[in-house]
Amino acid sequence: MKKHFYHHLITIDSIHAALDGLDLTVEERKELIDIAESGIHHLIVDTILTELSEEDKKIFLTHMADENHGELWNHIKGKIDKTEEKIQTAVDGLLTDLHKDISKAKE
Repeated sequence: MKKHFYHHLITIDSIHAALDGLDLTVEERKELIDIAESGIHHLIVDTILTELSEEDKKIFLTHMADENHGELWNHIKGKIDKTEEKIQTAVDGLLTDLHKDISKAKE
């Protein structure tokens, strides 16, 4: 997984473990992990952008493009109450859905 500004908050080890229970090729498993990581990334960015003003969105996206993680965190933590909790809640919901999908695939 590429390190993003939220990397310290999110782990998808449970998805890796759940996928181990499926009969997948290495390529299929990697593709599913990539899809999960992409979905998480888009969800987190959307969660943050919904909370920011137009000007703050530009600043956030600039820091994100520059991979300036420290300034990015300082910016969003100063603009969004309970930033980490909101991100974690959003991701927990997505992970729950992914686990349901994997369970269905096992059947």
